[in-house]
Amino acid sequence: MKKWISPFSAVALAAAFLVLPMSHHAQAMKPSSIDWREEYAYTLGSQAYIFAYPWLYMAELRHGWVGTKPAGFNGIDMPFNHWHHFRNLVTAAYRDGGSPNNDTLYSVTFLDLNKEPVILSHADMGDRYFTFEIASMTSDNFAYIGTRTTGGEAGHFLLAGPDWKGKLPEGVKMPAQANGTKMMGLPATSPTPYVLIFGRTAVQGKKDVKAVNELQDQYKLTPLSLWGKKDAKVTENRDVWKTYDVKSDPLADWKTINRMMAENPPLEQNKLVLNMFKDIGIGAGLDVEKMPDGIKRGLARAAKEGRESIGVIGAGGAFGKVINGWSFPPKTMGSAGYYGDFLTRGAVQSKAGIIANDPEEASYPNTRVDANGDPLDGAHKYTMTFAKGGLPKVSQFWSLTLYDNTFNFVDNPIDRYNISSLSGGYKKADDGSLTLYVQADSPGKDKEANWLPSPKSGSFFMVFRTYGPNEEIVQQAWQIPGLIKVK
Repeated sequence: MKKWISPFSAVALAAAFLVLPMSHHAQAMKPSSIDWREEYAYTLGSQAYIFAYPWLYMAELRHGWVGTKPAGFNGIDMPFNHWHHFRNLVTAAYRDGGSPNNDTLYSVTFLDLNKEPVILSHADMGDRYFTFEIASMTSDNFAYIGTRTTGGEAGHFLLAGPDWKGKLPEGVKMPAQANGTKMMGLPATSPTPYVLIFGRTAVQGKKDVKAVNELQDQYKLTPLSLWGKKDAKVTENRDVWKTYDVKSDPLADWKTINRMMAENPPLEQNKLVLNMFKDIGIGAGLDVEKMPDGIKRGLARAAKEGRESIGVIGAGGAFGKVINGWSFPPKTMGSAGYYGDFLTRGAVQSKAGIIANDPEEASYPNTRVDANGDPLDGAHKYTMTFAKGGLPKVSQFWSLTLYDNTFNFVDNPIDRYNISSLSGGYKKADDGSLTLYVQADSPGKDKEANWLPSPKSGSFFMVFRTYGPNEEIVQQAWQIPGLIKVK
């Protein structure tokens, strides 16, 4: 029997975080002035915002990446069912957030599977690490293609929406299941008709970029109706609606959410939660404008504070097990919605990461504090030392990356944003240990190979990515060393 996880777990946690301000607000008012409808809508709306945030975020991202032309959103410009390849390593000039890595070149696409499936093809990848993380519009992964899951041989994989009942063409396979769909016994098809794919192809520094570009050029997306047709051209489709304007409409976020849910329905397991939200006009096919004025006032407050709060929660880190100041992501990461963990899904998986890998694919401990629990600050210098044999056990590679509080890289004089076993270059001591230096200024020429530049001042955070982590890392038993403040 499969273990069932309550769909209310993260909603209750969100309520505990967000309802407190309402309680103080209500206590400050005279009983006769309290509009119970407003307070009820605010309380329940605060929970609904956490649950529904991925629909809102994906709608904004989809319009920015697909629905704008020319130039796109921060340079990302693609019709549905077309790739946008990052042809060069990401730098501090990229400001779109999402905590990008600098170990791989991204290939991203939004798929429209309303009319028919799309077949994703890749060439023989040899021993080069690659992965296509495939998520629905809730930000939850439902499938994977890549080194770990389907192997490096050339292949063709069919990606289908929720209503597809056809047969696979000869030579075409289904992708591997992600954690959530596997846990629930669901097929490796999307529960929503729109899909976001993050492809990552390992790159060993600037010298390797051209070789990766050649592989990216061989990543193909072919609608099923065009499969097998020589020189078939995929039509450019940018038919995507613009999200409602929060500057002019205090209910805009809810209108966007309702429209997105009608287009990309929530899972059936969330029915009880959605029945609660229906009372305040939140859900597919509902209209918040038809709600009583008190409810609309409460929803306006919940949306305004919810957008702020979800950023604070996502930036706060320390969601999972903490070892030496490093917080391991919850084991639900990547498929959190399937597990009913809506707080992780909204604040971390979606807001902080856009979408996030399942732990078995890549586990990303992160920290905002040093080994003593003090916040990381660019005004200080830090070291991170791995004893001999203490580096993470991975089937692929590891990397340490530094970010500012906008989830972007920090500009620095040597254009270094991470230290990685893939690109190498760092130097171990004679005893086999490895000490890394995290600080704004050079630690000296003899140590610069191990230097990861931080901002001159102010807070920052770090992510330690492990690609192909062993079971010790997945189970969060690896004793990752903390950062030691030296000045």
